[in-house]
Amino acid sequence: MISKNVPFFNYGFLFGSSEAGFLEVVTDVGRRGAFILQKDLTDFEQHLAEFVGARRALGVGNATDGLHFAVRAAGIGPGDEVILSSHTMIATAAAVHFAGAAVIPVDCGTDHLIDPNAVEAAITPRTRAIVPTQLNGRTCDMDALGAIARKHGLVIIEDAAQALGSRFKGQCAGTFGIAAAISFYPAKVLGCLGDGGAAITNDDAIYERIYQLRDHGRSTNGAIASWGLNSRLDNLQAALLDFQLKKFAKVVDRRRALARHYTERLKDVAEIVLPPAPDSDPDHFDIYQNYEIEVERRNELKEYLLKNGIGTLIQWGGQAVHQLKALGFTQDLPKTDLLFQRMLMLPMNMALSDEDLEYVCDTIRAFYGYRR
Repeated sequence: MISKNVPFFNYGFLFGSSEAGFLEVVTDVGRRGAFILQKDLTDFEQHLAEFVGARRALGVGNATDGLHFAVRAAGIGPGDEVILSSHTMIATAAAVHFAGAAVIPVDCGTDHLIDPNAVEAAITPRTRAIVPTQLNGRTCDMDALGAIARKHGLVIIEDAAQALGSRFKGQCAGTFGIAAAISFYPAKVLGCLGDGGAAITNDDAIYERIYQLRDHGRSTNGAIASWGLNSRLDNLQAALLDFQLKKFAKVVDRRRALARHYTERLKDVAEIVLPPAPDSDPDHFDIYQNYEIEVERRNELKEYLLKNGIGTLIQWGGQAVHQLKALGFTQDLPKTDLLFQRMLMLPMNMALSDEDLEYVCDTIRAFYGYRR
């Protein structure tokens, strides 16, 4: 087997693959001096809202801020509890913590997403909200979560950082609750050249509050109406994102093709549990932000792949939220603990060629003793 170099993510490719178009955007924005809260941002916000089927979108500095603003806009604060999946970035929990509410992490299911049964079991009289993380480009079972929220009078605020374009029963991630946050970190399916995010909502009051929180308390009429912060999506980044949004469908198609290829090459390896294949479940349309598998002898496999030039990643540095004991969490979540001993993300990005994917699969098969 000929050795290759397949990084987990090729950041230089993000720029190089669209260099000419990016430079045109930068030149145009620069010559107009359109740097903060200009038409490029409002255009992108409108196009983003239209794409996901929401009434409103607001560009913010990053998805953490967007989620934090959404929690605060919902009136959640000290004395309240918010339930979220322990299989999520610490940013999800931080958005809740810095609103003053208590973070209640719960187990995930076999799909790596928040387990609705675990959500219902964690509800107390103080529970105010559920924050499902639409993880790895897949949307949670929003029917089940919506039924729980209605039953107990809770709000849903989505962490859709990894799920732009993902759908459940035809509805886009980010549009099921009162608000959602999306990330444009460079490694996302739609990534900018730095930090960036957006908040999504169909609620005018939530929109107004987030609008104020992102820009020093200024209301939509320009007056200072409340205390706010400074978390505006940079106008240049917005223009770059709007440029990329035009070809987003082709990007998703390619990632789904890569996922289909992984399925075909690895489905007979008994030591691996693969994510659902494209179109295997009519309720879900996955965009494959990540390709997260479960494997036996995970650490040995990771090291073997690295020695053969293949980059992999274990999400969140290998620690679920409830395992961060320095932050005071005491929950016992056995399903998530087991998952975090087995999970591994394979390369999944637009720099990945068919030949690269074949090499990754051949190397995995060789590790477990399967024919190429």
